[in-house]
Amino acid sequence: MSNPHEPDGIVLTEAQKRSQRRRSIAIALALGVLVMLFFAVTIVKGPAVLNRPL
Repeated sequence: MSNPHEPDGIVLTEAQKRSQRRRSIAIALALGVLVMLFFAVTIVKGPAVLNRPL
């Protein structure tokens, strides 16, 4: 039987955990910028975005 003190799966080093956290923050910031860009474009275009030929 396995030892209960041994962790299951892959154990990351502290440097890998820091790198993963920085990467996650960068992805979140990029996604936030993209959302704000889409929001700004929608506000600038206004209701005219719905007036298109069918």
